[in-house]
Amino acid sequence: MSVNYKELKKGGFMRQRQQNYFSMRLKCVGGHFTAEQLGTIKSVAEKFGKGYVHLTSRQGIEIPFIHLDDVDAVKKALAAGNVQVGVCGPRVRTITACQGNAICPSGLIDTQKLAAEFDKRYGGRELPHKFKFGFTGCHNNCLKAEENDMGVKGGVKPNWSAEKCIFCGVCQAVCPEKAIAVDKSAKSVTLDENKCVYCGKCIKSCPTDAWQGQSGFVVSFGGLYGNKIAVGKNFLPIIFDEEKLFAIVEVALQFFKDHAKSGERFRTMLERVGWEKFISEVEAVANAS
Repeated sequence: MSVNYKELKKGGFMRQRQQNYFSMRLKCVGGHFTAEQLGTIKSVAEKFGKGYVHLTSRQGIEIPFIHLDDVDAVKKALAAGNVQVGVCGPRVRTITACQGNAICPSGLIDTQKLAAEFDKRYGGRELPHKFKFGFTGCHNNCLKAEENDMGVKGGVKPNWSAEKCIFCGVCQAVCPEKAIAVDKSAKSVTLDENKCVYCGKCIKSCPTDAWQGQSGFVVSFGGLYGNKIAVGKNFLPIIFDEEKLFAIVEVALQFFKDHAKSGERFRTMLERVGWEKFISEVEAVANAS
């Protein structure tokens, strides 16, 4: 019998050292599984595997020791419990996310909602090589957004109100980028927007609510964390409109598809083709009215 290992890998079945056995990757969005799904996974691991699972570095679950002869039966058993097999290979991979502002007090954006929408729009899309999205809700960066080919971090653009300010200097003290200067004698506060990283610490620390802000998305491109390590670059101002964010994603994916060689990662392609060309195309969409 001829076995199409390429198609099996595409469908989440990764060959093990042991002949005819696979570690089966399950679909996961934002690290979210229901109790019902976990029950199904437990049952499948016990019946078809060796009674245990492996938690991946990207919030996923794998069930090792699935035999080639059981692949169809496993898929059927998983589907009955509302569990899908994941994807591997040259396409959009598992989308990671922290719990975001629906759960976490520090969260500035709804990361789980965004991850689900990104999976709906882009999950499994065919590309020259694997492509990873990651969402983190705030500047604490628990999900390490800049490690991803495209990372989205929650941010907030601060606005200062002179009427409420008592010029205590707390905002200046907590600002990690030294972007705020408070002059108590002149009763003035200045914000250097070129230094601001949209972390929102000035807003959280202000005792009189003199600092307020609008939450949005801080986007990075070209992160890589494997054989080669590179931190994603941020060159856009904070984005407030979801539709604008989706438009930027489409530009990034199309640029990757148009310019990358087969088997070439997004960051490697950007360095070969030139960041300037990519930045120009992204900024054109970001600045469009």
